[in-house]
This record gives sequence, structure tokens and C-alpha cells, in this order.
Amino acid sequence: MSKRIAIVTGAGSGIGRAVSLGLARAGFDLALAGRRRGPLDEVADAVRAIGVEALPVETDVGDAASVEHLFAEVKARFGRLDLLFNNAGLFAPSVPLDELTLAQWQAVVNANLTGAFLCTQGAFRMMKAQSPRGGRIINNGSISAQVPRPNSAPYTATKHAITGLTRSTSLDGRDHDIACGQIDIGNAETDMTKPMAAGIRQPDGSLKVEPVMDARHVADAVVYMAGLPLDANVQFMTVMATKMPYIGRG
Repeated sequence: MSKRIAIVTGAGSGIGRAVSLGLARAGFDLALAGRRRGPLDEVADAVRAIGVEALPVETDVGDAASVEHLFAEVKARFGRLDLLFNNAGLFAPSVPLDELTLAQWQAVVNANLTGAFLCTQGAFRMMKAQSPRGGRIINNGSISAQVPRPNSAPYTATKHAITGLTRSTSLDGRDHDIACGQIDIGNAETDMTKPMAAGIRQPDGSLKVEPVMDARHVADAVVYMAGLPLDANVQFMTVMATKMPYIGRG
């Protein structure tokens, strides 16, 4: 097939933007999902400048109707789906666990976990029905899918849950030629990691400036995973700044 179609959630900034541009350079046409239209349009212009198609769709991944609209738009525009990159996510305030509100907890669960589930459902429905059938789903797990930072219970809990979703998706997709893998990312340089330049809280209570890496390395890793034939899969990959506190984080 000459044309491959991908959906990237959280595509308007950070990892989502970097991966969208990487997939565009690899020849994917893209549906760009995110909550803010302005940044999506900017990424769409950059994708089109590379020479592939871009479809920006304002999407709240935690809302079932919004996700249904996203997949309807993709089907109408492209007719099929070859790759879903579940990347959209939120952080809760970095406060002691007992001070978190239920609303703060639920906002993170809705975006990080329910959103990935709803998008995975939408991808399954398209990938099972299309011809040729099948496709690939890649979940952004984060280093927090393995080890937490201090005061990060909602984010860490959802990212651990993403690992379970990845495994279940991989198993349930076998009979339908749907592959699923997970990339765990540590300290890619984005707007989200800018506070690290001033120091970030460590498990011992100290503040430490943490090394970061270019987000393009994450894009390259996702492009590699996405480029495999469906009879091969990267189940789990960790890509991180070499000297970040991870092994022995706490």
C-alpha cells in the first residue's frame, strides 16, 4: 500500500508534535487530534510542508462523543487507519496525595487512561473492518509506567494502567492483525520539561537539575516501531536521557 494513515493524539505540542513530524517524514498522512485548534493548525501546516496530508481535529479524548467524531472524520477523509499513537495526557498538581481533589484525580484518569481506551476502541473498530485489515497501536507509557516521581499518584497510576491496556490490546488484537506496543519516554525536551532546568523534586526531597534529550529521538523510535510489518512488534521500548535519574530513582 502506498498510503499509510496515522492518528496522533496530543498532536499540538511536545512529544505529539515531534512524532507527527517524524511520521510525516516517513510518509504517513496524519490526523492530528488535540484540544486546541490553534496548535493543531500549526502542526498541520508543518506536516503539509513535508508533502503529506494533514487533518486537524479538535478532540477531547476523555469524551466518548468527541472520540467518535475523530474516527468518523478519519474514516470520511482517509477511509482507513494504519497507526494510532495514544499520546494525549495530563498531569495533576504536584501536591501530597492526601491533598488531591477527586476532580483532579478524575481529570487525569479521563485524559490518560479513558482517553487511550476510547481511542483504542475506535481504532479496533476501523482496523477490524478495513481491507487489508489490521494496523498498529502505540501507547505512550512514560517512565512513570515503571517508576513514580514524588507526588504523582494520578499520573503514575494511569501510566501503570496503560501497561495493562497495552498487554490486553496486544493479546486481543492477535486474531485481527492488530499489533500493539508501548514506548516509555524519559525527559524528552519539550515545554513540559522546561521546569527541569531550574531543578525538579527528587525522592529525598532535594531539587536537582535533570538531563533532557531531543524529542526527535522519541519520534525516530516511534517511526521505527510504526514501520515494522504487522508480523513483528516492539512490545515495550524505553527511550530516555542517558543520565536522568531513573535506575535507582527512589
